[in-house]
Amino acid sequence: MAFSPTVPVVAAGLIGGYATARFSGNRPLGGVVLGAAGAYATREWARQSPAVAAGLLGTYLGAFGASHPLAKKIGAWPAVFAVTAVSAGATYAATSRA
Repeated sequence: MAFSPTVPVVAAGLIGGYATARFSGNRPLGGVVLGAAGAYATREWARQSPAVAAGLLGTYLGAFGASHPLAKKIGAWPAVFAVTAVSAGATYAATSRA
């Protein structure tokens, strides 16, 4: 089964965005990483279907939003990894081709 190159882009956007913000001390720079990955992935998803693009973008942004309250419960890195797994898994499921 082939998978879309957007699966690792989603993971890189969420993990890389957090890592950039954390290690640079510059939260807006982390947002640039998150946004660039999201923009690229959304453009690719829209080629498949606008409905798929809307659903996956919602999942990606929802994962980002959910990571904040989740981090208060389980810690920052575990939260980022958890929401990344969900978002990348949804991307894989929605974009995989047999």
